[in-house]
Amino acid sequence: MAGPRYRVIAADLAERIRAGEYPPGTALPAQRELSARYDVALATARQALQALIDDGLIVVEAGRGTFVAPARPAYRLDTLRSFVDDLRDQGHQVTTEVVSCSQRAMPAWVAQLWGERTDGTAKALRLERLRLLDGVPAIHQVSWVDQPYAQLVRGVDFTATALYAALADAGMEIASASERIAAATLGEAGAALLHQSADSPVLVSDRVTRTRDGAVGVVDRAVLAGGLMQVRAERTVHQVSVQWGAPPR
Repeated sequence: MAGPRYRVIAADLAERIRAGEYPPGTALPAQRELSARYDVALATARQALQALIDDGLIVVEAGRGTFVAPARPAYRLDTLRSFVDDLRDQGHQVTTEVVSCSQRAMPAWVAQLWGERTDGTAKALRLERLRLLDGVPAIHQVSWVDQPYAQLVRGVDFTATALYAALADAGMEIASASERIAAATLGEAGAALLHQSADSPVLVSDRVTRTRDGAVGVVDRAVLAGGLMQVRAERTVHQVSVQWGAPPR
């Protein structure tokens, strides 16, 4: 077998994990057992395990051992699907709590995207939601929708209906979206909602969705708890797929 011995061992263990021989949450054999099984030095077995840790396939729990990482939820950034659609398709329970839904003055950065006045007098529908992933607060999301769609969707129950589904029913034809992601700290405003301290690390996603005529349809800002979500990229010769995922625990 070609390549450094620890890489060969790591590849074999990774294949066994993906095949389900070691399901998420189960313990891997101890280092000494792996050393004997593959007939290598203990240091080589450690290197193999470290490679799997670096790839996010396994985690080390102090005093307990090495375990297969839990299945990681992922949000694809290369599609127009929503957070909720992607996470639910992966088997995760996602619930939505509506914090507020009302006509509000747009902040300057939102008004500018619509070409509206930035003096605080331009108004749009502001929908504020909290997303719980498997019962844990994970995403604080604020979405802005301008007229005429704002009035058409204002009475929708957004705990049960996705915003984009409601907008599609109202006649909005979405064609594209651009998304920018930045690291930040949570701040006082979101600390209580996400049940974390104000200085907790978060990822902030700003997404602008456009209709077929190029007009801005929705402006979203989502704050994602840094300890629950991560960005993962998978590359092939022909494309790059970028996903949100949960880091190994």
